Amino acid sequence: MKLTKFDHACVRVEKDGKVLVVDPGTFSQGSVLDGADVVLITHEHRDHVDVDRLRSASPDVEIWTCEAVAANLTEVPGKVQVVRHGDDFESAGFRVKAFGEWHARNHPDLDPVQNVGFLIDDEIFYPGDALTVPDVEVPTLLVPTSGPWLKLGEVVEYLRQVRPGRAFSTHDGLYGDIGLAMVDGWLKMESDQQGRDFRRLKVGESADLA
Repeated sequence: MKLTKFDHACVRVEKDGKVLVVDPGTFSQGSVLDGADVVLITHEHRDHVDVDRLRSASPDVEIWTCEAVAANLTEVPGKVQVVRHGDDFESAGFRVKAFGEWHARNHPDLDPVQNVGFLIDDEIFYPGDALTVPDVEVPTLLVPTSGPWLKLGEVVEYLRQVRPGRAFSTHDGLYGDIGLAMVDGWLKMESDQQGRDFRRLKVGESADLA
């Protein structure tokens, strides 16, 4: 299984000739949906879902997401299916389990939107914009490292709660070079503390997973 980091919050997972894409939002550059068989969308914010891009996707693509996002995808040609916390399904050979219900709170005057995290093949957990702790072992965590709802200290606490075998930064497109260097430093410190592999993949960089 190969994991490839795209801009900000988007990743591609490839296995046995099949492609799964998570959160292809408007911040993601390039043809992230090329060859995609499955698309997972955690929530409705535009940095995680680009409706116009999905309109041009293949009608054979299966899209799995929360109810709020599905309501905005009525003109998308792909097959859109709603998933909720506790659900599990299989698509294009990928086994997926859903965890979580709500986005972390951004602003005291705004109610949180729906947000569902995905565990892919019991290997990769992508929480979306939340610090959901699934009640299962997480070999690979895609850990959010920036956002108006998040502090780096909370990232460290989350890594200590989940205790993944490895973790890669996601949701980091809001940083410039100085901010990314800070993320690298914090991840290295915690990696050294836990004796595990916590780091940031550069855009376009891949990691081979067991």
